[in-house]
Amino acid sequence: MKRFTTTAFALGLCLYAFAQEAPDAAIVSKIRKEGLENSKVMEISFNLTDANGPRLSNSPGLKRAQDWAMKQLTEWGLKNAHLEAWGNFGKGWQVDKYYAATTLPYYHAIIASPKAWTPGTNGPIKSNVVLIKADSVADLAKYKGKLAGKIVMMDAGAPLTSGIKPDFMRYADSTLAKMAEAKPAAAGPRGPRPGGANNAMAQMMKMREVRAAMGAMLVEEKVGLILTYARGGQGTFFTSNGASYAMDAKPVSPELEVAAEDYLHILRLLRAGKPVEIEADVKTSFYDQDPQGYNVIAEIPGTDKKLKDELVMIGGHFDSWHAGTGATDNAAGSAVMMEAMRILKTLDFKPKRTIRIALWSSEEQGLFGSRGYVAKHFGDPKTMVLTPDQKKISAYYNLDNGTGKIRGVYLQGNVAAGPIFQGWLTPFADLGATTITASNTGGTDHQAFDAVGIPGFQFIQDPMDYNTRTHHSNMDTYDRLVEDDLKQAATIVASFVYNTSQRDAQIPRKELPAAPAAAAAGTTAPVRN
Repeated sequence: MKRFTTTAFALGLCLYAFAQEAPDAAIVSKIRKEGLENSKVMEISFNLTDANGPRLSNSPGLKRAQDWAMKQLTEWGLKNAHLEAWGNFGKGWQVDKYYAATTLPYYHAIIASPKAWTPGTNGPIKSNVVLIKADSVADLAKYKGKLAGKIVMMDAGAPLTSGIKPDFMRYADSTLAKMAEAKPAAAGPRGPRPGGANNAMAQMMKMREVRAAMGAMLVEEKVGLILTYARGGQGTFFTSNGASYAMDAKPVSPELEVAAEDYLHILRLLRAGKPVEIEADVKTSFYDQDPQGYNVIAEIPGTDKKLKDELVMIGGHFDSWHAGTGATDNAAGSAVMMEAMRILKTLDFKPKRTIRIALWSSEEQGLFGSRGYVAKHFGDPKTMVLTPDQKKISAYYNLDNGTGKIRGVYLQGNVAAGPIFQGWLTPFADLGATTITASNTGGTDHQAFDAVGIPGFQFIQDPMDYNTRTHHSNMDTYDRLVEDDLKQAATIVASFVYNTSQRDAQIPRKELPAAPAAAAAGTTAPVRN
């Protein structure tokens, strides 16, 4: 990142004249220098991952990281750094100990992780593995009275195939060009599902029925441990939750999510009629003293008499899954947003509008942190009853697609913002950020803002190995972060925040969405201001 030529940068500055809005070249130069040459983004990432560990919702790891972030933001000079409750979440959970290995036909350590919110084994356990074959609820009857204290697994598991596509990739110019040509998606009622989709849904519902019945039976039978086939390969497995985090959740059995190679190894032996013995010791803890969920909030106060009560917000989700340390999902996005605030504060920037950072919790369970915050401060998307503050926020920017560098911006259909953002990207063309697309992207916290008519944006990022290797996996660790890409991202975010805070007018808005009930009836939703 330090090898960019003066000529390339100067060319970018010259192109400003052709953009609708020209950023302040002197400020952009200062932001680039601080962000690319004096970056702290990897130091932030280290503290979020290696130093604090996994950050599952309401877990001790998340609380450690939140405390660290508040302290760090305060030390940089941000104001009002605090934890803000967004609502009730439920129980926290963490792995205290995990060990599992085959001891027959020979010793072999098993790559696995306890499923989130499942109990431990209450001490060491050792047994032959029982292979359960059940395609319907009725098939389970033959196992009753035979599974107490046993280690069990299901007779299912897709054979692994060698991939022909690389795990790691960046967007090609041709791909970005197609994204730039996209038109806003047309809104309209959903039609009936095709027949194939209905059949697939029916099949899925049947599988869920069998699994629910099996889960209840295994608890009743007091099974010792369940082994579950995990999606993935080459030692990588993608994790999930095995139980509810609700305070009144029904009990479940201890469960391990096992890497495909180890699961299939055991399965082949059992199908061949050979006994497999496993020993395991799993200890997990639940935390139910405080079921509230919290976001980390801090800000740089605005200074303009007319605009200081208006907001520019940036954020990313702070929580992660537990098999890794949540580096690309989403310590990367959180670290970039923290670094963007550090850059602006280091430059002693006095914004017209207040700049606020939010590090969301419980995104992984349903965007709970951002949705709770938006409902509290800006309005309810179910009724579209909005608060007066909904009009005071200019834009929200989010980062949550891994470690890849920023290549542009998803407009979420807000085409009026396109020319503005294109001008703001011009100084960063030499860093690979050029693309504006009218397309929507989903699955993360900008949607909470977009849902109540606030301009909410997610940046386009190079995919890297996010979807193939790190997202929700045991490989999501600090080593997967790409330093130069994170520096580039933080620099661009800092510039966008600066431009938004100083702009005379707010970022243009789309037409206010109707409340779901009103939209179905063809009426207009109420707005409270």
